Amino acid sequence: MGSPIKLRVQKHREKLRAAGLRPVQLWLPNTSADAFKLRCERESASLRDDLSEADVQAWIAEVSETEGWD
Repeated sequence: MGSPIKLRVQKHREKLRAAGLRPVQLWLPNTSADAFKLRCERESASLRDDLSEADVQAWIAEVSETEGWD
């Protein structure tokens, strides 16, 4: 017989599956890694003087609903 925690997790997962859900594993960038920070800085710098990027950012600011976020 498994541990109580293992059984509880198994029971929880069975309920989720019965509700029509399935597990999904996601792999995300490690945002605390130095390599991630450097890549973000490099990509941001490459867009700094890009006129198309300026247009996109202006459009995003125009259509974004941010009222009450502060």
